Amino acid sequence: MTSWRDQVLKEFTPQVARLTLVADPDGLLLEEGILHGIRERGFELIPFEDHVAFRYAYESKFRSRWDHGEHTDLVVVLRSPSSDLDSLPYDLLQAGRRLSFNLGDLFPNLSYPVVAALDAQDLDALFRAQLQHTPGNMGDNATKEFALRHVFEIAPELIKQPSDLLRVLLRRHYRGQRIPAILDQRFIQVLRQNGLFEEWPLDKIISDREAFFAFLQERWPAFLDRMAAQGQPKTVSEDKAAYLSACNAQAGGPQYSGPLDMPFDHDDVRVYIDNLFLEGLLHSVSHDNAGDLTSTWVGIGIQTDPAKDRHRRLDRLIETIRDTIPTGDARHADWFRFGYAYAEISVLEHELGSGLSSDAKERIASLRLSVDPAFLTWVQDRFAGLHNQPPVPPAMLHHIPRVLARKVSDSREKKVAFLLVDGLALDQWIVLRDVLQSQRQDLTFRESAVFAWIPTVTSVSRQAAFAGKPPIYFPASINTTNKEQSLWTQFWADQGLTGPAATYARGLGDGDIDKVREILSHPKIRVAGLVIDKVDKIMHGMELGAAGMHNQVRQWAMQGFMSDLIDLLLNQGFQIFLSSDHGNIEAEGCGRPAEGAVADIRGERVRVYPDDLLRAAVKERFPDAIEWPSLGLPDDYRALLAPHRKAFIRDGETIVGHGGISIEELIVPLIQIERLPVRRTQTGRET
Repeated sequence: MTSWRDQVLKEFTPQVARLTLVADPDGLLLEEGILHGIRERGFELIPFEDHVAFRYAYESKFRSRWDHGEHTDLVVVLRSPSSDLDSLPYDLLQAGRRLSFNLGDLFPNLSYPVVAALDAQDLDALFRAQLQHTPGNMGDNATKEFALRHVFEIAPELIKQPSDLLRVLLRRHYRGQRIPAILDQRFIQVLRQNGLFEEWPLDKIISDREAFFAFLQERWPAFLDRMAAQGQPKTVSEDKAAYLSACNAQAGGPQYSGPLDMPFDHDDVRVYIDNLFLEGLLHSVSHDNAGDLTSTWVGIGIQTDPAKDRHRRLDRLIETIRDTIPTGDARHADWFRFGYAYAEISVLEHELGSGLSSDAKERIASLRLSVDPAFLTWVQDRFAGLHNQPPVPPAMLHHIPRVLARKVSDSREKKVAFLLVDGLALDQWIVLRDVLQSQRQDLTFRESAVFAWIPTVTSVSRQAAFAGKPPIYFPASINTTNKEQSLWTQFWADQGLTGPAATYARGLGDGDIDKVREILSHPKIRVAGLVIDKVDKIMHGMELGAAGMHNQVRQWAMQGFMSDLIDLLLNQGFQIFLSSDHGNIEAEGCGRPAEGAVADIRGERVRVYPDDLLRAAVKERFPDAIEWPSLGLPDDYRALLAPHRKAFIRDGETIVGHGGISIEELIVPLIQIERLPVRRTQTGRET
């Protein structure tokens, strides 16, 4: 077998048994490739987590179909050892065959705790290495080093100089690789044994992506100083003294300890520099020798004329991103990374406005013509399995409450706040982030993303985000948000937080910070769910397209509500997570369906019908519209999605709306907001 998946998927032969019960303590069946393979074979899968929720889905989606003589292959997954299958309901045990999968069977010679710490997507490389190198029985440390070398391409013993370490960390953090903490600890341990990196803040920059790029950002000006001073009789100690003096004067000293002189010009490091600045991971700085340096390779990291900087960055970003469009077999995290770079293009496009060249407009339009069909194809092929992914790291909005629950379960003192900014797209988050950074320089943003639900409408996606469950479990309120608060409080009651411990408020964003302060005044609050709907209001009143959205979001952010809200929450000890229920897209009318009152939802980018016949009748007039299957949705929720950047409005009209399938609507930000620790200058002054 060339893949560990073969060993699992060989057990799933269609029509052997209509019900298969699987003990899966390591979550192997929830891996994207396995889910895709199971669905290709005609099976459907339900995790058994909550008895009541499972029974509802089982009876409504499968038992009723079996009673009518329809055959479906169902897999019920229990995240427990095989012996725990006996805890399943009696009727399932009578009807189903039993299977069991675990990592110990797949990797018998490797340390189980180490292998179990890996993400499922890392098992491919580990399985190949196991076949190729046929290791004997390995202990913990040997397994850690085997995984570091063969899964993450890290050989700690070969790191002999700063450029070696930077190359490893750049590859890791640029790709957004998640490496288990036990492997990071072993990596740091080996590095410290050779004594070469004693001054480096290894505990921070190895595991923490934001800390690593902040570490590089602090050292970029010093490198430019060295570049400018080449050929001049200045000593290294003078360079260091000058840089330390500048840091103390401007920002209270370097945030991160360690050497100031980084080998950015080493071939293994320099290859990343353009992309780091293009994608906003590093930010250009002003420099006294800008005139001489901008004509060299470091020019991308130097501020000159703002408009010229944006033009230059946009041109190079378009050129770079075209070659990184994820392919059909990509993982969802690949689209998250691509989505952020794609959003940067939108931000630059609208910042340039009328100054955007006709050539740049054509290149952006051409890029969208490539991206949109690639994304749609991937979604139609892979979206079905996303809602069954493990909640850490979260793949979809309804996973977020599980992440928050883990945070508060760590300690009775911990508090979390979930800020849902209704309608905030990735590109608009970048606009908001830039304003927040200018208002509060002590904030740091840990940026990731999740998928909204399809259709990308508030009553589906936002409710799922607060319920912590797919929409199939709240059919009675699928067309409204009136039950949102009760779904939120029920989720936390299930986690043991009842009464005032979990609070909820919506309709925020218009300078009502005193209202939030009053809500948070109760001493027993540990979890706050807050809906900020200002961006959604801006969108639904927008007549100036995507450019108008960017401008209005920026103006709203500058009014200070969000920065004041973040201050309030951080000062009260909350960990802050920010997300959105859907994004938005500028779309052109393709005609308005004349369905009368038969549609349950008559949105601009989606229509919803109670059955297939009514939906099919409307689709006849709109043959390019997409009949979306009821994935994770109630059976009587039949969505018809508007086609490529179109809307169900009069021909020739343009709106900013949501409901369909596009990167802008479907991939939304998930941000953890933190305050940087207090820094001290060399004189001891706090900043």
